[in-house]
Amino acid sequence: MSEHDVSGIIEKYAGNPSAVIAILQDVQQEYRHLPPDALNQISESLSLPLSQAYSLATFFQAFSLEPRGQYAVNVCLGTACHVRGGQRILEKLERDLGVDVGQTTEDLNFSLDEVHCLGCCGLAPVVTVNEDLYGQLSLLKLPRILKKYYTEVAGE
Repeated sequence: MSEHDVSGIIEKYAGNPSAVIAILQDVQQEYRHLPPDALNQISESLSLPLSQAYSLATFFQAFSLEPRGQYAVNVCLGTACHVRGGQRILEKLERDLGVDVGQTTEDLNFSLDEVHCLGCCGLAPVVTVNEDLYGQLSLLKLPRILKKYYTEVAGE
C-alpha cells in the first residue's frame, strides 16, 4: 500500500473517466501537493499513462508536486498593488518567512507566491492568506497578520 492512499478519492468519481482533474484537485486539497505515489495510483486506477498524469500536474498552476504550506500567502503585484508598495510587502514576507517566492517554509506552515491581480485594486496593496484577504497593507501590519496564523498553527 502506498503512503498516500487515494483510493477513496478515486472511488468517489467511479464511472467518470474524465474526472482526472477533479481527482487531482481533491488529492491536492488533501495532501497540499500531488505525491508521486498518489499519481501512480491515479494513473493505474484510471488506465491513464503516468506521463499524462504528470503532464496535467505540471501544466496547471493550482497543482504542486512539492508539499505546500497549510497557509498559502499570495501577494498581489498587479499595477495598483505594485505602485502602492506590493513589492516591498513581498520582500518583507520573504524575510519574515525565510523563503523566496514559490517556496514553502520548512515547517510546512506557509507557502509564498505572487499573483498578478486579485481584482481588488481599490484596496491595494493586497495579500491573501488562504481565503482571507488583507487590503491597504503596510509593512507595519504584516507581523500582526502572520502572528494570527502562527497562533492558529500552535493551537493557541
